[in-house]
Amino acid sequence: MSGHSKWATTKHKKAAIDAKRSKLFARLTKNIEVAARTGGGDPAGNPTLYDAILKAKRNSLPADNIDRAVKRGSGLVAGGADYETIMYEGYGPGGIAVLVECLTDNRNRAASDVRVAFTRNGGQMADPGSVSYLFSRRGVVVVPKTGELTEDDLLLAVLDAGAEEVEDLGDAFEIQSEPSEIVAVRTALQGAGYDYESAEAQFVPATEIEVDIDGARKILKLIDALEDSDDVQNVFANFDASDEVLAALDDE
Repeated sequence: MSGHSKWATTKHKKAAIDAKRSKLFARLTKNIEVAARTGGGDPAGNPTLYDAILKAKRNSLPADNIDRAVKRGSGLVAGGADYETIMYEGYGPGGIAVLVECLTDNRNRAASDVRVAFTRNGGQMADPGSVSYLFSRRGVVVVPKTGELTEDDLLLAVLDAGAEEVEDLGDAFEIQSEPSEIVAVRTALQGAGYDYESAEAQFVPATEIEVDIDGARKILKLIDALEDSDDVQNVFANFDASDEVLAALDDE
């Protein structure tokens, strides 16, 4: 049930992000630019860029935006910013651990935005290392459920590629591996003829705190506030909410 609820939570959050499409597009564009700067502008030789472009296309980022981001990142045109990744840690309402991944060209602005979001929404920032130990960096590939596809089918396809776990999330399957094995896993999927929704490194909590409707409302409000900052790329939190709780929130 935890996994299924996790996927439902992800969908709930995605709907909230999609309501702010311009911010979503900005995040996707920034990911592409940084990937191109780090590994070059050719997706065939830069797996991180390949997956950033794929994710952007699946979220309807216009092709012109993608092309310009690649060119800025690889130095073919001027205008690219010097982004750095910064992680902030904190606690949300109910003691929920929160990791905030920022990609910013202004460290002071990012820190201020994150601090304000925490303090205004029942949370507080914490010292580095305070909550990060509760999460592990994992390679996560999400495969949509289609036809008669089963966990065993996927496991057979990706086990030799370094996959460690396949979980049924209700509307999709989640394949976890070491972050270094993401490319091998998604390549194995493609070779077996299976499409995937996303492939990226994420921070996965070791344990999750079950929340009721009030708790879910509060933590999702904090997450929305954090994601409202242009500098915030991802928010990870160790909570779980049942489908019933999320359905009740959607009805509000």
